[in-house]
Amino acid sequence: MSNQKQQKPTLTGQRFKTRKRDEKERFDPTQFQESIVQGLNQTGTDLEAVAKFLDSSGAKLDYRRYAETLFDILVAGGMLAPGGALSDDMTRTNFCLFTAPEDVKTMKAYAQVFLKFLIKNQRTKIDLFFYLIFSQLLLFLKGFSESERNKLAMLTGILLANGSLSASILSSLFNDNLVKDGVSPAFAVKLFKMWINEKDINSVAASLRKVGMDSRLMELFPVNKRSYDHFSKYFIDAGLKELSDFARNQQSLGARKELQKELQEQMSQGVSFKEIIVYGKEEMKKSGISEQMVICIMWTSIMGSVEWNKKEELVTEQAIKHLKQHSPLLKAFTTQGLSELTLLLRVQEYCYDNIHFMKAFQKIVLLLYKVDVLSEEAVLKWYTEAHLAKGKSVFLEQMKKFVEWLKNAEEESESEEETD
Repeated sequence: MSNQKQQKPTLTGQRFKTRKRDEKERFDPTQFQESIVQGLNQTGTDLEAVAKFLDSSGAKLDYRRYAETLFDILVAGGMLAPGGALSDDMTRTNFCLFTAPEDVKTMKAYAQVFLKFLIKNQRTKIDLFFYLIFSQLLLFLKGFSESERNKLAMLTGILLANGSLSASILSSLFNDNLVKDGVSPAFAVKLFKMWINEKDINSVAASLRKVGMDSRLMELFPVNKRSYDHFSKYFIDAGLKELSDFARNQQSLGARKELQKELQEQMSQGVSFKEIIVYGKEEMKKSGISEQMVICIMWTSIMGSVEWNKKEELVTEQAIKHLKQHSPLLKAFTTQGLSELTLLLRVQEYCYDNIHFMKAFQKIVLLLYKVDVLSEEAVLKWYTEAHLAKGKSVFLEQMKKFVEWLKNAEEESESEEETD
């Protein structure tokens, strides 16, 4: 036996550093489109069959990586070039949103196809990308026909209604080019009709508020047409009075916030009561704010203009002095019986919500009666039927003697009139 060690055999040729499955595939949306379009064309226009095809294809085609291409195909029939036009050299499918009939039933069926895609691909991880894709599609609106825009608007409305899209998607409609050419408001009409039809205006309003879109709807129109009157006429003519009413309420809310801010500023600067009253009356007329709303704002502004003592026994005296000084402001905006009652309810609410004022309620009401801000009719109505539930037993007990005195005074007055 030889003492020499046997030489180990060696492999010759090219050495592979990575396994085939570890290599990153080249990004090829064209090949992906060919696969999807071919499958859709073979499947036909039956939506259930289409959904099954997309479901089964998800196992071998990378939907997550090619989500944008897939959405282009499902919406427009093929990949979209910048501006919204279809790429000429690409194979297309007739199964897409833009070639479908423009009716609610069909649009809902297409929405289900989109939703199945989201659910299949772990919705929580992909809905941001879904949102971005839709934002891009909306920027392409000018490149689509009116019918195509209508269908996309209806689909968007359905997806907003079922929570698949955030209302912040509407910011894409504020693009200057879309606004200037009137594309944005026309698209919004179809979108909101579908959204409100699927839900209701209160649900729509809540979604808009959640993302700050409630105060931006005027941006659907050019700057020179951003008025409530123009907005209202446009949407009422289109059959969307609910949206017009919502915008009016938002405008009123904005005006109320601005009024309160300005009143507090004027008070802090020591502006005369006469000037403050003139400003308040002008704002009422200009913004269509009711006197009842203004008296609430005025009360809040007056009570917010001072640092209150934390001791209950001292805060009452402080409040009486402060309110007596500012009573001309309250008197100027309680010219109606309903305004007096509104103020009384606001005082009750304030004293209940601010615990140090609980014992001050009766003295505040008595002061406002003495300086002719509140009438005995308003006080009696509040006591007998119009009070709030907040602190009811405490405040009614506080007011009992004063109310008895008012009733006796009223009876004596009537007795004297009869004698005369």
